[in-house]
Amino acid sequence: MKKVFGISILILWLCFFVFALAACVPDEPLPEQTAPEKNEQSSEKSNADSEAEMTDTIYFTIGTHKIAVKLENNAATKALVELLQEGDITYTAHDYGGFEKVGDLGHTLPREDKQMTTEAGDVILYLGDRIVLFYGSNSWSYTKLGKMQCSASEIKEILTENDAVTVNICLQ
Repeated sequence: MKKVFGISILILWLCFFVFALAACVPDEPLPEQTAPEKNEQSSEKSNADSEAEMTDTIYFTIGTHKIAVKLENNAATKALVELLQEGDITYTAHDYGGFEKVGDLGHTLPREDKQMTTEAGDVILYLGDRIVLFYGSNSWSYTKLGKMQCSASEIKEILTENDAVTVNICLQ
């Protein structure tokens, strides 16, 4: 009798367990989850953001010379690349101190100024809205944007041809 009673309780528990599991299974299939739709503007923005992150070189044209500039990884260069995605930037740079050309960018970029000693080829953000192209050396607190990819003698020759130079900055 005890065996029959024990088997009955075991069967009762198994039935309860099967019914409990059956209650957890939905009668209808779950709706498929879909990714939220992106509007065209946000898609363009995310493409621009990823291009800004991926761009590590921009180009400066000074006279007939096109110079690649290897960019630093900072907020100022990311902001500059975003501006360049809207179009090229052209400005005039003037000689200052016999070691640099300085020009008003026409835009303000984020500053991360650090004390440094520059060298020929350095491209620097000064006061957030000026770009300085060095053909000599100076010690000051700047935000470094990048480095021109040519020799110091080429840079000096290009930047000292005239007191004022027109600089065009582009992505390609």
